[in-house]
Amino acid sequence: MNNKWNQIIYKAWSPFYDRFFNKGMFLKARKEVFKDIEFINGEKVLFVGCGTGADLVYVPYNNIKITAIDYSSDMLDKAKEKFPHINITFLQMDAQNLTFPDETYDIVIASLLLSVVPNPQKCMEEMIRVVKPKGRIIIFDKFIPKNEELSPIKKAVRPLISMLGTDIGINFEKLSEPFVKQLSIQTDIPIMLNGMYRKIISMKIPDARE
Repeated sequence: MNNKWNQIIYKAWSPFYDRFFNKGMFLKARKEVFKDIEFINGEKVLFVGCGTGADLVYVPYNNIKITAIDYSSDMLDKAKEKFPHINITFLQMDAQNLTFPDETYDIVIASLLLSVVPNPQKCMEEMIRVVKPKGRIIIFDKFIPKNEELSPIKKAVRPLISMLGTDIGINFEKLSEPFVKQLSIQTDIPIMLNGMYRKIISMKIPDARE
């Protein structure tokens, strides 16, 4: 996957995305992800890879300051259409190269993002950089289930599925290993499909150094 290909793929996905990924079990999973999340008045919240804005309905957007970014202008347009009169800042931006200053946000949210960006480790680095000390990073995504390896069938179809704009072979434990001194995992629970999709909440350790 690369950004140019993702632009093409998500331009094609944008008219139909919500029909597949904001219905049924995905809708139930999104609700579960945000069920116990506490937002404090005035907090600055960043949605990285907001897509069509499917998650924005689950936050108290009148009481917090929301910025929502996506690399796909087509997906971003769909999000803007859903919230025409709400004070949300929508920006087209690469999640692997955020233009915000260090330690800007209280909460960073990434739903179904790490499995679609070309370089998920770089994306993680950027999310950690822009979140404040003791701030939270909330991730909802698909990963290889804990203590499991990718099955031979999934290994075989992984390149084909990546052509559709997503990676089914990311191991979160390996992905997060370089950041163990920067992040403290607070929550890591299965959400969907026998643990393939997980809700992971991390806190940025104050004064963390790489």
